[in-house]
Amino acid sequence: MAEPTIDYRTAFEQAPIGLALSRQRLIVDCNRHVLAMFRAQQDQLVGQSFAVMYPSVDEFERTGERIVAQLDQDGRYADDRVMKRMDGELFWCHVSGRAIDPKNPHAAGIWAFEDLSSRRVLKLEFTPREREIAALLIEGLTSKLIGKRLAISPRTVDVYRARLMRKTGAATTPELINKLLSR
Repeated sequence: MAEPTIDYRTAFEQAPIGLALSRQRLIVDCNRHVLAMFRAQQDQLVGQSFAVMYPSVDEFERTGERIVAQLDQDGRYADDRVMKRMDGELFWCHVSGRAIDPKNPHAAGIWAFEDLSSRRVLKLEFTPREREIAALLIEGLTSKLIGKRLAISPRTVDVYRARLMRKTGAATTPELINKLLSR
């Protein structure tokens, strides 16, 4: 019996996670898991800006700035963020990846996507900034660290935290985080 041929293309397509290759924030290629996750046809993603996968152009731009600011020395980055399927549904997604050249982060990269919607249900009443701050609170960051990461003041973070607490009915930050995780 002949051994099956395994090449890079087969490995890319058969990977157990969604994978996408990028150049200048354009999708150069993606595997079938990304297409299924985003409910897309190949021509809806390949050759397009990653912006088509975001709830708004503003969130796409802010995330791009955050990636540049947060890359580690090897060019790696990861976060949980709200993304948009081609049918318009918003969902939580874990995105991790690596810039091929950390000195030019958007020149080329490889990105992995994991759909978190079975574990984290998105409530649409949150604004894009509230979703961003909620994700960072869940990661355990303080107002000061969130402020640094988002280039806003810690006081502004506290204002958003108070809004999130009102919207969720949480009395304390730990209760807020618990409610956010259970949504």
